[in-house]
Amino acid sequence: MTLSLLHLTQFRSWARLEIEADHRPVAIHGPNGAGKTNILEAVSMLSPGRGMRGAAPGDQARKGPEVGWQIRAEIGTHQVLTRALPGQPREVVIDEKPSTQIALGRLMRVIWLTPAMDRLWTDAPEQRRRFLDRVTLSFTPGHAEDALGYEKAMRERNRLLRDEVRDAGWYRALEAQMAETGAALTRNRLDAIARIMAAQEGAGTAFPSASLTLLPGEGSADDPDAESIAARLAEGRGRDMAAGRTLTGPHRADLGAHWGPQAMPAALSSTGEQKALLLSLILANARALAEESPVLLLDEVAAHLDADRRAALYDEICALRAQAWLTGTGPELFEALRGRAQFLAVVREAEASRIMGI
Repeated sequence: MTLSLLHLTQFRSWARLEIEADHRPVAIHGPNGAGKTNILEAVSMLSPGRGMRGAAPGDQARKGPEVGWQIRAEIGTHQVLTRALPGQPREVVIDEKPSTQIALGRLMRVIWLTPAMDRLWTDAPEQRRRFLDRVTLSFTPGHAEDALGYEKAMRERNRLLRDEVRDAGWYRALEAQMAETGAALTRNRLDAIARIMAAQEGAGTAFPSASLTLLPGEGSADDPDAESIAARLAEGRGRDMAAGRTLTGPHRADLGAHWGPQAMPAALSSTGEQKALLLSLILANARALAEESPVLLLDEVAAHLDADRRAALYDEICALRAQAWLTGTGPELFEALRGRAQFLAVVREAEASRIMGI
């Protein structure tokens, strides 16, 4: 579904902002610190979770947590409101009815790429796991519920381990829940990887395709069988108690990527190829979701590409017919989109920024 209206109140640097959009890409340019990324973050809040910056709701208000913030949007035929009032958790209202963040994921599939993600292939496994889970969530909105169920049960099991509780009866129910939700997490991740790789096959693209694998990390984190997970948790209680935490399971998973005829590991590739590989996965994600009309958020992506690859990226975005929101410091970065995109200039002034359509 197309995001046709975005209205912000007291969100980040914007006291008030309204943008009307259509199916075309939205190219937002302006100086650093003018508030471009905050617009993309607001769009990311129309999906489950804490958005592309991972900030707590109280940290997103323009004048601090005692003020609160609000985002209104029109997504297809639906009216969406999400907000965080002072001292309150985030709320979601769809068509004037209280709803859940999971419902946002079913309404609009949001995919993003930020400069911080450039370190994905050399960063800690946790960052790649988080990236994989965002990809998985775009295909399976219920993945968030499985993750919450698994984390809740694991926290309780870890508390028992730290307290050195040895009665097996205290562990069985928690481990059964971890096994059920953990197997679902792994199946969801494997399905997402398969769909990404299928979307790369036969696609004419200027970006390298990748062979992706779900790595077990330091534990058997790639096991989709609930009974096997439960047995492993039971067998590992002694070792886990010594460590004070659960050492095996899908929370230890990692994402592996290789590309090219030499199967070059992504972590050993050049910085430019790592960026191109990441873009390839984002585009494949959007391609696999083409029937869902995904929304792409690409923050400062143009600055890291040469002119030929920028043009290739824009051609692919337009061919996908996915709505894309892009940011950059100057309009020249989006010249290859001229006539095919909506251009917005963010002008920084003494007390606030304003936006102008071009």
